[in-house]
Parts: sequence; structure tokens; C-alpha cells
Amino acid sequence: PILTLFLPFLAIADALSPASFPPQQHTEGTTGTRRSFLQPFFAGAAVLSTGTAHADSTVPVPTRVPTVYEGMSALAAGRVNRSIELFDAIAADDPAQIPRLWPRGIALYYAGRYREAADQFSADVALRADDGEEQIWRLLSLSRLPAVGSLAAARATEPSTTGAAPSPARDRRPVVRAACSLFVTGGRGAERFLAQLAAVGNAEVRFYARLYLALYFEGGGDPARAEQWMLRAVETEYAQVSGAKDFMVRVAKMAVRRRGWSACKAGL
Repeated sequence: PILTLFLPFLAIADALSPASFPPQQHTEGTTGTRRSFLQPFFAGAAVLSTGTAHADSTVPVPTRVPTVYEGMSALAAGRVNRSIELFDAIAADDPAQIPRLWPRGIALYYAGRYREAADQFSADVALRADDGEEQIWRLLSLSRLPAVGSLAAARATEPSTTGAAPSPARDRRPVVRAACSLFVTGGRGAERFLAQLAAVGNAEVRFYARLYLALYFEGGGDPARAEQWMLRAVETEYAQVSGAKDFMVRVAKMAVRRRGWSACKAGL
């Protein structure tokens, strides 16, 4: 008689068991990997019912692919190696994203992995030939390689199908166009023009002109002038107030800390 009382409840439990549901249709996610909507539920249920997940469980626990924002945030916070891990996970999940992962190149540069940084920016340049920043960072990365050693030698490595000297990217941003001209040509006139922008441009232009002058002297083997210009960049009103959330502002501040460049003077 007691068993008879429980039979309706057993029937309901059997009807609600996972085996009674039809197979789930897998859909293609935005990252290109296949995921089942109910996998997280059943994986969590297994842990709750046994207290631990079985190593031989047939239900895979899905892993989340990091976002580019997470990689950029880690880099800005000074967690350079962690940011590289995050960017590498994105690239492994979808190799087509590699030419768009320019922040990965910056992370590799500050990790001292200059060959990989140059390769990353080479892929970026191939995708966006008119983006001057990619060209700048590629030359900068190459200049730090022991086998290259200078920006002048790095320029000689620039690919050219005509045999002529490489030309600066036709970037739509005047300050980036000027900085790119300086990196590509190395002319004193280009340096003076960028220094003028660093002095009389608007707040954002002053920051970027000073940032790229700092990187230019770093690539040229002049750490004293690189420090001077980078500190002047992070001390601008743009870096301290209106553009404080700009990713490149955060990179500049990270560079000051990582290089040990009189951070107290910059209020960092």
C-alpha cells in the first residue's frame, strides 16, 4: 500500500529525467564553436548530485572564450603575461581574428617578445595598410630585436614590391600621420613637426604626439628622452582627466610603471 502511494511521484520523476528529453540541436555560436544550451545545466546538476564532477563524465563543461576587452584590461593593469594568454585563447578559438588583435602586439612588445610582436603587427598592417599605428608599432618592435638594433635598420626590413623606400601610411588622423612619417623616414623635419604638435595641439593631440615621440626615442636607443616624453604624455590634461579611459592612455601609464620611469612625478 505504501509503494502504491509513491508510484505517481516515481512516474513524474521518470518523465522529467534527462533521458526522456529529445536530443538537443547544437547551434553555431559567434565564436565558431558548438555548444549545447543545456550542457551547463546538466554539468551543474552532476556536481550538485555527486558533490564533484566525474573525470569520465560524458557531459563536457563548456569553457568561455575571453573577450578582447578582458585582454586589454589585463594589459592596462600591468598584467602583461596574463593579457597575452587571453589574446592567445581568442586567437586559438578563431584564427581569423589574429590580424585584428593589435593590442596583443602591444602586450608582446612590453613582454620583450619583439619578434612575435612584429609578426602580430605585420598581420595588422596587411589588413589595414592605412592605419599608421600598426606601421609604427611594427617598426618599433623590429628595432628592439638584437639582430636589427635600430629604427634605421628596421626601416630596411619594410616590404616593398617596387624597390622604393616604404611610404608612411595615409592615416586619416593628422597626429598619427605625422608620427608615422617620423618612424618611416626618420627626418629631422618630421621630428620637429611632431614636437610642435606636442606643444600646441589640442589636449588629445598633445598626448598622442608626446606618446609617439617617447616610442620613437625608445626605438632609437635613447631611454632618457623616451622617459622624458612619456612622462610628459601621461601628465597631459587628456591623460589625467578627459581621456583617462582611453586605452592608449592606460598603456602609456602602464609603460611608465613597467619601465620604472619616475612614476611618482606622473601621479601614478
